[in-house]
Amino acid sequence: MKMFVAAAVAAGLLSAAPAFASADLASKKNCLACHATDKKMVGPSYKEVAAKYAGQADAVATLAAKIQKGGVGVWGKVPMPPNPQVNDAEAKALAEWVLSLK
Repeated sequence: MKMFVAAAVAAGLLSAAPAFASADLASKKNCLACHATDKKMVGPSYKEVAAKYAGQADAVATLAAKIQKGGVGVWGKVPMPPNPQVNDAEAKALAEWVLSLK
């Protein structure tokens, strides 16, 4: 069973980290300075983000790129700064976690 799970993780079919790990990662990467799960702060709540991107096939990739590169205009005039300290795997995990918050 362990080999199956390891192969599924390697193939990208399963996440290696439990969901709570991404909340911890959001805290460690300082995401919670501007975002909260269920209320608007400087940026939108994670639940608002999940609702906006629900059903979009490329949502994980789109959000992961925004996490790393930043952006402006989707949620108003306040820019989200880039987060170069977040690597690709972390950005994907954070995006998947945010999208799971419905």
